[in-house]
Amino acid sequence: MKSNEYNIQITGFTHNIKDFRGLINKTNEISKDCTLQLLNADGIAGYEHILHATVHAIKAFERGENIAKDLGLEICLRASAQRQISKALDILGINEGEMNICAVAVDCREDIIIKLESLLDKRGNNILESNEKILKKIYDISDEELKTSGNIENVMIERTSLLILEA
Repeated sequence: MKSNEYNIQITGFTHNIKDFRGLINKTNEISKDCTLQLLNADGIAGYEHILHATVHAIKAFERGENIAKDLGLEICLRASAQRQISKALDILGINEGEMNICAVAVDCREDIIIKLESLLDKRGNNILESNEKILKKIYDISDEELKTSGNIENVMIERTSLLILEA
């Protein structure tokens, strides 16, 4: 990774995961020289939320303040505003079955998303649009916190930022 020069690609997919291990192996094959993280898009509060979390994960590695040893897991931690990998994976991990998936690629070739399209069912950036009801439940967000922050995406960006301050 070059300091301050990142190629971050983010998109959403829907996919019926029938072979979790097989999917992970295939994504590892197409992302040998970069970071590719697949997350449960239902726990993502929009494009700005995941971009914010990704940039902060990269900066944590630069500062040597990363929690995880892997940038993909660090993105998961930051996006979920968790300090424990197991909790982050409970919230944003992918599983077998029909899922909305957020794909985050860092310093990958431009064709990584095209390669992902061959593995996953349907691409659509609207998949990353936040569902306030689901996110309030996942992250235990009160109406007061939501009102104070203005919208659900701001709540999650603030929580990601607070994780940084706690480090």
